[in-house]
Amino acid sequence: MRYLATIIGFTLCIPLIMVKKAFETNIRHQQIDISSYKDEHPFRLFFISDIHRRKITNHLVEEVGTDIHAVIIGGDLAESGVPLGQIEDNIKQLAKIGPIYYVWGNNDREVGEHHIRKYIQNVGGIILENEAVCVKTNAHHIWIVGIEDVSSGRANISKSFAKVPEEDPIVFVSHTPFVFHKVKDRYNSDVLLAGHTHGGQIRLGKWGYYQKGELIKGRDEFTLISNGFGTTFIPLRLGAPAECHILTIKNKDF
Repeated sequence: MRYLATIIGFTLCIPLIMVKKAFETNIRHQQIDISSYKDEHPFRLFFISDIHRRKITNHLVEEVGTDIHAVIIGGDLAESGVPLGQIEDNIKQLAKIGPIYYVWGNNDREVGEHHIRKYIQNVGGIILENEAVCVKTNAHHIWIVGIEDVSSGRANISKSFAKVPEEDPIVFVSHTPFVFHKVKDRYNSDVLLAGHTHGGQIRLGKWGYYQKGELIKGRDEFTLISNGFGTTFIPLRLGAPAECHILTIKNKDF
């Protein structure tokens, strides 16, 4: 009987643990060394994807700080049913950290494309739709390249890279990581960022619907697929913690 009670107690605890994991605030501090970045002062960017139904709190903003050159929102800022006021507040909160650069996710337009456009524009943010922007640093610059949501049928990688010099430092952003192989085959990118997969969201050990998110150093580039900050369908996580990222880009020779 005692063993049965233990098993029942453990079984009841699992959903509570999964809810707790879904609402954690884990900020990953990760360093990226690339030779094409020529400024002795590091470039610091904040990357967050798949916010969905979560709220951006003052605590998160304070933890990240304001010493950030770019805030990159990697899509799925929202989904159907999220109050418009909450979406607007989340964008305003993120804008306190630094300049906003945003790419569409597959769920975002469910709340009305015009609303998100207005909220991003109201904080001076930039929506990257198959285009690139050059972000100035103290003595150099970095290109941020972003494509449209792949599921929209309007993603155009070649257009997004059209004006970007190959020798310059480049951060490529897509909501989905499933286009990374096309980018790597044809274009130079130092850093590739994506979300979408939620790291599988619910994993049993090493098994999950998608691979757990991680930063991977390749031969010529760094690839980051994030577990994402929020959840979809159900607010539960297991084995794929909620996360967002502070990336410090620097030249190891400085």
